[in-house]
Amino acid sequence: MQIRLTGLTVTAMGASALVAGPAAAQTLDLTITIPKLSVAEYHRPYVAVWLEKEGAAPRTLAVWYDFDLKANEGTKWLRDVRQWWRASGRSMSFPADGVTGATRAPGTHKLSFTAGRGPMPALTGGNYTLVVEAAREVGGRELLRLPFSVPAGGTATAQGASELGAVGLTVRR
Repeated sequence: MQIRLTGLTVTAMGASALVAGPAAAQTLDLTITIPKLSVAEYHRPYVAVWLEKEGAAPRTLAVWYDFDLKANEGTKWLRDVRQWWRASGRSMSFPADGVTGATRAPGTHKLSFTAGRGPMPALTGGNYTLVVEAAREVGGRELLRLPFSVPAGGTATAQGASELGAVGLTVRR
């Protein structure tokens, strides 16, 4: 028996062989709490979430901002999320597909990222840091770092003092 493979079939087969199945992929489950503040003029914070690994370019996973303002006006305030802006924000085009989201109200918000899908890169062995930064108009700024390692996984938590509340990370396979 002879099997004839076309270029399209080989490409499809090759692509499916390179994509890890759900059971083998690293997943980052993240909870971000935005505290309710009693201030005269409250604005929802702009929030950026990104992944750092020594020797690799930072990867933005999520950015919450006012993306629906006319003439893309909400992007001019993204530079107030300073550490993220310097790390990778200024080189991005907005809105960024799979990354951009609306600002969020006070409360606990859950995000999940699977390695190799969407904005999340495939995770090779080593030490990583998930960074969450928030900045609010007529408010403050805050940055939290959650270190983790691959393949060890596990959990990491951090507690904000003003613009962010509790932030939790679970790394699972």
